[in-house]
Amino acid sequence: MGQQLLYLRPNLTIFSCSPTSPKAQSKYRLEFQSKCSNAARPTVLGPSPRCPLGSPQLVVGGFIKSSTGLMVPLNDTRPGWWPRASLSWQVLTIRTLFLLLLKWLQSVVHLHWLRPMAGLFLSSVNNAFLHGNLDEEIYMSPPLGLQRQGEEHLVYRLHKSLYGLKQASRQWFSRFSEVIRSAGFVQSRADYSLFTRGQGKSFTVLLIYVDDILITGNDPVSIADVKNFLHKTFRLKDLGCVKYFLGIEVSTSKRGIFICQCKYVLEIIKDAGLLGTAPVDTPMEHGLKLSDKTELLKDPEKYRHLVGRLIYLTMSRPDITYPVHILSRFMHQPRKADWETALRVVRYLKSAPGQGLFFSSNSDLRLRAFCDSDWAGCPLTRRSTTGYCVFLGPSLISWRSKRQKTISLSSAEAEYFAMTGACCELTWLRYLLQDLGILHQETALLYCDSKAALHIAANPVFHERTTHIEMDCHYIRDKIQDGSVETRFINTTIITS
Repeated sequence: MGQQLLYLRPNLTIFSCSPTSPKAQSKYRLEFQSKCSNAARPTVLGPSPRCPLGSPQLVVGGFIKSSTGLMVPLNDTRPGWWPRASLSWQVLTIRTLFLLLLKWLQSVVHLHWLRPMAGLFLSSVNNAFLHGNLDEEIYMSPPLGLQRQGEEHLVYRLHKSLYGLKQASRQWFSRFSEVIRSAGFVQSRADYSLFTRGQGKSFTVLLIYVDDILITGNDPVSIADVKNFLHKTFRLKDLGCVKYFLGIEVSTSKRGIFICQCKYVLEIIKDAGLLGTAPVDTPMEHGLKLSDKTELLKDPEKYRHLVGRLIYLTMSRPDITYPVHILSRFMHQPRKADWETALRVVRYLKSAPGQGLFFSSNSDLRLRAFCDSDWAGCPLTRRSTTGYCVFLGPSLISWRSKRQKTISLSSAEAEYFAMTGACCELTWLRYLLQDLGILHQETALLYCDSKAALHIAANPVFHERTTHIEMDCHYIRDKIQDGSVETRFINTTIITS
């Protein structure tokens, strides 16, 4: 059978069911036409040599809150590819690395460009994934309402990526990177989602997450040029100064930037059914050790859903990082004691739902890190947990709590592993500073409360008790010798981490 060409009519509107209002009809007509203009320009129909994907349908009446706080209709999805209802869609899509860059950028904007700063702006790309070109042959069944009599066996061949394809995000990012580099931007080696451009005294920074773009710099004219350039290529929606981004509320003033997730916290408290309960002063009972010997939870999905939301909340609430890290160890088989512990974290959040992070505009740019560990703290594996936090001046910009991959034979060894993890974070942050045009001349400070671990790091010799330590853990020794990091002792009673 010869191939045929099918041109989608611009006035054609397809729904899985009828909209209830003329306003909804208008929205979905625009939504469908925008997708057709990108992904289905003259579309080839023919017998499929492979198993075709299911056809898309426009979900009528379905709205979600976007990262900018606006209510938008759900995008087209392939049948069977929608995220599981038991998991938070935000947790499925947020990258920790990007959120860390966001905190870093918010700090540097005020710390380094307080006087000449032009602002921190947010833009969104309409139908971003549909700009990606497909390299593979992918076929799709005709959408509902487009089948013609006698052509039920024919399929579409996609020329553009669609929402739901596994390679859609990769193809879109490749296309965006190619376009923005053509405008003179340089892609950061520390993180590929960061782009910078320096032209004389003008310096512009662009940070992208999926279809949301943060733009800042010290020259308003350069920022406007970037927006116009992107709008000509991708149809950019300018959302002005950032106030709400990825579920995070952003407030700016002359003193600095404050971020929190107050609305998100209130939603968690409401969904957990704890609006009428009394708050508690601590997120976790002192000395609590969760085990796998108690009774299993009948509905594990609710536990995974709650802990997933708490993991995302640690973006602006470092005070719950450790208990949430403990709770995340039992996602596969949660028990009643684990569920009660998770509810205690929610009750703790109720005591101060608006608590967040403040990035001061009047401070230095020196990096300081505090690290610690609990030797053999995990009762199930007897492995230790590394904890560290990194400050840029007085502003907290990075923190982590993670169980170590091997068993430590002594507390000094566990502390040494924690020092190495914090040192790696400091090195990465120094690279980011360089990409942002800031030369960090001062030596980064690393504080630890173990004198034995400090001696092991400062003396590049092998001892009988340290010969078994993996080579990558000695990374901190090189950084101390080249002057990048300076270690200092701090008393256990006042250590920040």
